Amino acid sequence: MEYVKLEVWVQARRLANRIYEITDGFPKVELYGLSNQMRRCAVSIPSNIAEGCGRQTSKDTINFLHISRGSLYELETQTYLSFDRKYISEEELDDVLLQILDCKKLLNGFINYYRKL
Repeated sequence: MEYVKLEVWVQARRLANRIYEITDGFPKVELYGLSNQMRRCAVSIPSNIAEGCGRQTSKDTINFLHISRGSLYELETQTYLSFDRKYISEEELDDVLLQILDCKKLLNGFINYYRKL
């Protein structure tokens, strides 16, 4: 399966780019803290989808999709913390949370698809 054509991967990539945009505005003190952690999580999401698609068995693929989903939940928490620290606006919070929700739905659908194989 060519992962770059998958909507779940496209949206996860879009989310990762959005996280890079908003963390650019974080205070320099967060360069190796929350900013770095959010970026690593965000990059992990499409990366694990891609790695899962490169696996030979459905079981292996599902494992990487679960890792990706865990990173989504981690990123969601970090986004709330960013808002709590006033690094992002309520509008940015809502925007990112909506993107995360979309990715969760797509990823859960993709996991269910692989469970049926």
